[in-house]
Amino acid sequence: MKKFLWVLPMLVLSVATGCQSNEQVVNIYTDRHYETDQTLFDQFYAQTGIRVNVLKQDADPLITRLENERSFTSADLVFLADAGRLGKAKALDLLQPTLSEVITQTVPDHLQDSQSHWIGLTKRARVLVYHPDRVDPASLSTYEALIEPQWENRIVTRTSSNVYNQSLVAAMIAELGVDTTRAFTDGIVKNFAIRDALTGNKNPAGNDRDQAKAVYAGTGDVAIMNTYYLGRMLYSSDPLEQAVAETVRVFFPNQDTYGTHVNVSGVGLSRYAKNKENALRLVDFLLLDSSQRSFANSNFEYPINPLLDPHPLLASWGTFKEQEVSLSNLYTYTTEAYQLMIASGWN
Repeated sequence: MKKFLWVLPMLVLSVATGCQSNEQVVNIYTDRHYETDQTLFDQFYAQTGIRVNVLKQDADPLITRLENERSFTSADLVFLADAGRLGKAKALDLLQPTLSEVITQTVPDHLQDSQSHWIGLTKRARVLVYHPDRVDPASLSTYEALIEPQWENRIVTRTSSNVYNQSLVAAMIAELGVDTTRAFTDGIVKNFAIRDALTGNKNPAGNDRDQAKAVYAGTGDVAIMNTYYLGRMLYSSDPLEQAVAETVRVFFPNQDTYGTHVNVSGVGLSRYAKNKENALRLVDFLLLDSSQRSFANSNFEYPINPLLDPHPLLASWGTFKEQEVSLSNLYTYTTEAYQLMIASGWN
């Protein structure tokens, strides 16, 4: 009976998307919500006649759904906005390995699973964003240096439940070990900006855009956030977001050590893919130069192909040394990273 309850929604999905037995399709489960993705799927259909059906849901419920559906799933591809979440899907045996000549030639080794269960399609950097009137960029250096006393009450970032922060801390564990990372989580919590003057509550809140807004408003002086949000804010229809993006500045940390942390949106082939050939054709299509430029120019993400130029806005921030810890290791350390953050009081 339990299996039937999970099969039924997928039958409804097939009817709703107009799938017919004689139509070529590929079905994607994704937590991404960008118009760029749909535009590329439409282009793929126009070129190949293969229709792309999309099911959108937050990452964790989506993975749970795949885990419950197992062989009854309609998913051919799983497209998620974090390497740690892709690692979780792999660990639950929901993905299968795949390789192609395009993947081999395009995707750097550290931006894909070491056993080829998933590959990165787009890349973002987790940087320091600061207010130029209150912060001298010469005073910035590394993530770890944010625990120094000079940054007390000046740091803003998202909660410990945020997957981008979990992946940053997981990458630190992989790079520096648990003890050094614990010193970082303990220290940075002490330097979080006070948000409530009455209670002294230092609990992080909001999304990455809110962190940039907090720096603009003077709540904090330095934010930890992903690069692509600034691009989306600069070209937003909201005057406040435009003003924030025009005011704040970007700093790439750890340029003299291991490099700035990067993460990916990546895709894996479902273990139970029923349209495997079509799915692999779509993956190769999304790695074409033209598709990579669409990701970069429309959503301000870095192309996964290191030979392609980013959007001019991102290029204006300069080139940077990126951390090359294998992203396939992130899931291994994610639980430990979260436990460290909670133990440090990072709410």
